[in-house]
Amino acid sequence: MKRLALFVLIPLFATMAFAQSKPQRDISDADISGSVVWSADTVYVLSGFVFIESGESLTIPAGTIVKAQSGTGVDASALIVARGGTIDAQGTAAAPIIFTTINDDVDDPADLPLDARGLWGGVLLLGRAGLNTADSVNQIEGIPSTEPRGAYGGSVDDDSSGVLRYISIRYGGSKLGEGDEINGLTLAGVGNRTVIEHIEVMNNDDDGFEFFGGTVNTKWLASYFNSDDSFDYDEGFRGKGQFWFTIISDVNGVGNRAGEHDGGTQPEDGTPYALPVIYNATYIGGGAGSANVENDLALIFRDNAGGEYHNSIFTDFNNEGLKIEDLASGEDSRARLEAGDLKLENNLWYGFGAGSAWTEIASQDFVQTYMSDAANANVIVDPKLRGISRAADGGLDPRLLSTSPAVSGGSAVPVGDAFFSDVSYKGAFDNKTNWLAGWTMLDELGFLGDIEDET
Repeated sequence: MKRLALFVLIPLFATMAFAQSKPQRDISDADISGSVVWSADTVYVLSGFVFIESGESLTIPAGTIVKAQSGTGVDASALIVARGGTIDAQGTAAAPIIFTTINDDVDDPADLPLDARGLWGGVLLLGRAGLNTADSVNQIEGIPSTEPRGAYGGSVDDDSSGVLRYISIRYGGSKLGEGDEINGLTLAGVGNRTVIEHIEVMNNDDDGFEFFGGTVNTKWLASYFNSDDSFDYDEGFRGKGQFWFTIISDVNGVGNRAGEHDGGTQPEDGTPYALPVIYNATYIGGGAGSANVENDLALIFRDNAGGEYHNSIFTDFNNEGLKIEDLASGEDSRARLEAGDLKLENNLWYGFGAGSAWTEIASQDFVQTYMSDAANANVIVDPKLRGISRAADGGLDPRLLSTSPAVSGGSAVPVGDAFFSDVSYKGAFDNKTNWLAGWTMLDELGFLGDIEDET
C-alpha cells in the first residue's frame, strides 16, 4: 500500500486481519428490540430484512463488520431503519464500519471478483420528512408493499434517523423482482438532523445512493462501479450535499448516469419541488471513447426536478454532459431552469464522447444557451486530475494537480449556512488531501495511487 499512509492503514489492517477469527452472530429481525449495542469484537450476519422499528435504536461501534446472507426476493437481507427508529454507526478513518456479503473474506480484499454485485441487499433509512407525493407517505422500493415498516415520509423535516460516519457498503443490490433492486444506501424521507458523512458504496447492483424526498444533508459521499446511477434523487428531495465523488465503470452495460435527478412521481408536478443544493462534486464517467456508450451521461433532470450544482467537475463521459426535460406542455425541468430553481454555476466540463463544445456537451438549444452564458461561469477546460483509472493498478487519483484551473476560483458558499465548508477549489478534492485513502474498499483493492503530495 502507500508508504506515506501506513500510519493510517495499520489500525485498519489490524482490525481486518482478525476479522475471520472473530465470533459470528446471526441477526434476524427479532434480535433488534429496544436499545441494542453491538460489539466490534463480533461479526454480525444479517438474515432477511432486519428492521430498527419506531422507538428502537441500534449502536454499531467503529471497526464492526456486518455481513449479510445472500438471497433474492423475499429471501433478500438488508438493514432497515424504519420511521421513528435510529441508528448510531460511527466508524473512523482508522476503523470504518463495513457492510458486505457473507461471501466476502474481508481479510483478503481480492477474494471476490471485481465485477461481483448483488450479493445482498443494502442499508435503508426511512424517515418522517416531507415528500411531494399525493399523500406525503410512500412505500420504499425494494421492500414488499405488504410490509408496513417499509413506509417513509411525513411532515417532520427536522427528523433524525441517527448517524452514519465512515461506512463502507459493498457488493449489495440483490434483486427483489425484475427491475426492482435495493440501492447501496437508500435515504427516504430522511430529515435534516440525520448525520451522513464519509460513506462509500462500491459494486452495488443498482444505484449507489438514492434520495426519496426528505431534507437530509450529506458530505463526503463516494459511489463507484455500481450498475445503475451514482446519485439519484426523486419525490421532492431538498437536502444539501458537498464533496460527492463518482467514477463509473468503462464496461458496457455497467453504470448509468452520474446524476439522475427526478422531481416527482405521484404527481410529477407535486410540491415541494426537488431543490437540493450541491457543492464540490467530482463526477468521472465511463471514459470518452470507452465501451460504455449508451447511458454514460453526466446529469439528467426530469419529472420537474430542480436542483443546484456549484464548484463541480464533470469529465470523461462517453455521452452528453447534460439533458433537461422539455415537455410540450405542463411543468417540467425546463420550467424549473427558467424559474431559477435549477442552477448549474461555476463548474468545469471536459472530455465528452461527442466532443468538448457546448453544442456537443448538450444537444438541446436552450441548454446550450444557458451553459454558454458567461454569467453562469461554466467553462470547458481540462480539470487536470492526477489520474483516472478504473483498474486496480494504482492509477486512480481524483485530486487536482497543482496546475489545475480548479485549484482556485470556487464561488463562495451560501452566507450564513453552517453546513457548507467554504473552500476555494472546485470538485470533491483539492490538490493535497485524498479523503478516500485509508478507509475505503477502493483503497484496499489498490485502485488509489500514492497519496503523497506533489513536490
